[in-house]
Amino acid sequence: MSSAAVSPAARLRGLKPDWLNDPKVWRTEVLAGLVVALALIPEAISFSIIAGVDPAIGLFASFTMAVVISVVGGRRAMISAATGAVALVIAPLNREHGLSYLIAAVILAGVFQVVLGAVGVAKLMRFIPRSVMVGFVNALAILIFMAQVPEMHDVPWAVYPLIAGGLALMVFFPKITTVIPAPLVSIVILTVITVAAGIAVPTVGDKGELPSSLPVPGLPDVPFTLDTLTTIAPYAFAMALVGLMESLMTAKLVDEITDTHSNKTRESVGQGVANIVTGFFGGMGGCAMIGQTMINVKVSGARTRVSTFLAGAFLMVLCIVFGPVVSDIPMAALVAVMVMVSFATFDWHSVAPKTLGRMPLGETAVMLVTVAVVVATHNLAIGVVVGSITAMVIFAKRVARFAEVARLVSPDGTGVLYTVTGELFFASSNDLVGQFDYAADPDKVVIDLSAAHVWDASSVAALDAVETKYGQRGKSVEIIGLNDPSADLHGKLTGELAGGH
Repeated sequence: MSSAAVSPAARLRGLKPDWLNDPKVWRTEVLAGLVVALALIPEAISFSIIAGVDPAIGLFASFTMAVVISVVGGRRAMISAATGAVALVIAPLNREHGLSYLIAAVILAGVFQVVLGAVGVAKLMRFIPRSVMVGFVNALAILIFMAQVPEMHDVPWAVYPLIAGGLALMVFFPKITTVIPAPLVSIVILTVITVAAGIAVPTVGDKGELPSSLPVPGLPDVPFTLDTLTTIAPYAFAMALVGLMESLMTAKLVDEITDTHSNKTRESVGQGVANIVTGFFGGMGGCAMIGQTMINVKVSGARTRVSTFLAGAFLMVLCIVFGPVVSDIPMAALVAVMVMVSFATFDWHSVAPKTLGRMPLGETAVMLVTVAVVVATHNLAIGVVVGSITAMVIFAKRVARFAEVARLVSPDGTGVLYTVTGELFFASSNDLVGQFDYAADPDKVVIDLSAAHVWDASSVAALDAVETKYGQRGKSVEIIGLNDPSADLHGKLTGELAGGH
């Protein structure tokens, strides 16, 4: 068929992604968005309380973050909304200076994220080891579960069978059909039971009043002065870093779950744009939500931006149009969903005796340190940073042991050849100076570095120190075999470092 014979409708279909023509995918995405929206409501209200703002502020943030990131984000099917990590960062600012300063900080944090994304901060993700990633995932699962514990403490006895029933539904309903997400079925059935039977249990409405109208854009009511900037900048920068860390780690996790690639730079910039928009609409800001993302991707099977967009859109529809109905949803139903998410998120293989027996001790230690720090601080970003630093220290110690020095005296006894093998950097070069026999060696010393690589100034300083010690005894040193990068670094720095000679 010639191109001229192709109809405009057919041409348009060819430009659309395949999933747009697949009703099954549409059903999955729509229902996933609905489940996530239902789970977002009590979370957003809880995070609003942490930040010290009205529940509507958190709900507006979840709406705008989800809708905007669905368009500008770099990771399909990931959910961004108001989060506890961001709430903890900005709560002191709201407490000391008020809501207007908080909103101004959200906008500035978005600007910081756009700049950080543009300069390539996402590339730092390559330095996060797998053991830290596993620890991050396990700590996340623990935090999700711990967040549900207060909802199971000092509550009517009926809450416990409702939670158990919800879990049972989510385990066994998929064996009947997967057309409708099991979490949605669980939420609907438990709500019908509690309302029809008049069972008095905590509900979503008990968390706070839902908004009755859409957010209106506007500027924060703060003086546009240098004093305001210096007040909000530290909070904004901290929020930007925490938000990017959680979002990029979540994106990397979803990449692994879905076996697809995401654009981390676009995601970083997108998070900034979403926070800027959120600030102008009076929201408290946010970042990727790992728990809700797991509901969307792992539990509901969503894979496109449609579910992310609909999660935000449904959130506002549920609040504004169906507020009274949503308010009647028992918290037990949502607790059951999040408990199931925590169990599905935890990497059980990583703690299996067989895995622990095979895994190097250092790898297990890094994973446990990451989990311990995250659980202790309730801050995923701090745990990832501490875990990564621990991994680097263990790696440096391991690599440092590979640097070896072999000594060979010439047959006539007039010279000695030292062959250095391995990577020379700050950790390994510290022991280099002590591996030469300065007093007993003959007058001519040759150091062969053809099997080594000089990485940093510490190594150059160590070689300078070796030459100095021989020079003090009237002996000459010749360094040979440097590869081009090592020779370039050595040539620039030798003799220029304090304490080298």
